[in-house]
Amino acid sequence: MKYLGLIFLAFFVMLPISAMGADKANTIEELAAMYDSSSCKECHPEIYAQWEQSHHARSLMGVGDGLFMTPLAMKGRTAFSPDSPDKATLDTFPCFKCHLPQAITSASNAFAIDYAKALLAQDKKRIGKLNINCISCHNTKAIIHRLQEGKPEKGVLYGRKVVAEHEDSTYKTVKKSSIFDHAIMCGQCHGLGPNLEFENPVQCATLYGSYEHNYISNGGTKSCQECHMAKIDGKADHLIAPNWNDHEGTKKLLAKNIWFDVQTLGYEWLRKSKDLRPMIVVNTKISHAAGHRIPDG
Repeated sequence: MKYLGLIFLAFFVMLPISAMGADKANTIEELAAMYDSSSCKECHPEIYAQWEQSHHARSLMGVGDGLFMTPLAMKGRTAFSPDSPDKATLDTFPCFKCHLPQAITSASNAFAIDYAKALLAQDKKRIGKLNINCISCHNTKAIIHRLQEGKPEKGVLYGRKVVAEHEDSTYKTVKKSSIFDHAIMCGQCHGLGPNLEFENPVQCATLYGSYEHNYISNGGTKSCQECHMAKIDGKADHLIAPNWNDHEGTKKLLAKNIWFDVQTLGYEWLRKSKDLRPMIVVNTKISHAAGHRIPDG
């Protein structure tokens, strides 16, 4: 009986640990399944199609779909790099903060190991299953004043207005988010500058800082959403332009919004008697219509 009691005690002590582990994704496929937004396509096909062409749909890949986090999985390449992929942890990948925030909230260190191995194998097919999608923005990042408003609720989406009965098997309710119309929504990832909270600070996106300190302070009035999610037929464009992989579209966008002014003055310089040398002064000025510095992330 004594030993039987110890077995039961061990069972009840270990039960919460097992339950906790069950809430965390251990592989790429498990995390992708937890944040599967494909059901959104049925009711929002146009928005979903726009998102599929956006960089948010391939947030773990750079321009040209390169796996930019690969050095983080390679021994000695960065301050975060583990000695081997089997020693990778979530802390190995500081980029998850913005490029895959659901990993921080919903994945285990086993996931980080799986991801590190996929990077070293350059397995774009598996890594491409992970992205910033409908759930990332409409749940995970929908609340920032968490001491006052609480954390995002499971099974709830957040948007500009309340939808009491949302036709989805998992997300049956839509609540109003206090930040969806504000630039700070985007500022969570498109940052203020250096990420000083890491043990090794990372200099990364500064768009939001540039927007706040240069554009707004100089009289700008538009939000990120007004410029990057301008409405099409009454609905916000979820391409969230620019799409840098669309080379022709990018050329047109840059040509429309960047001005390159060149002024020249030609003259002859009399260096010494009978020695005239042609000279030119070139003044250039580059300006743009963006509400922040470009390029940046």
